[in-house]
Amino acid sequence: MAYEGEALDANLAAAAGNDAALFRELRGAFIESAERQLDLMRRARCDGNWQVAAMRLKGLAASFHAEKLIGLADEALSGVPGEPGVTRRIEHFLLDLIPPDA
Repeated sequence: MAYEGEALDANLAAAAGNDAALFRELRGAFIESAERQLDLMRRARCDGNWQVAAMRLKGLAASFHAEKLIGLADEALSGVPGEPGVTRRIEHFLLDLIPPDA
């Protein structure tokens, strides 16, 4: 199975240059922010809150060209708010961002 974070890591590396500490900081901030939006989606009690969290997730994903996450956010936006299938797929994507050697 391919590592889902490969493209994301390449874009983070381009942003961080040769600074490994900055790379780790950017990666951690990306994951933390995505997890925050996923949590907001899970707790959304109205369509508006679901849409806002999904749009923020999509914007975050787009900022680092995380195409699969963009697609998942689009799926959330076009689907039924609160749909557990899409939140599980987003969670699995984020879990796959944990490097195999971690």
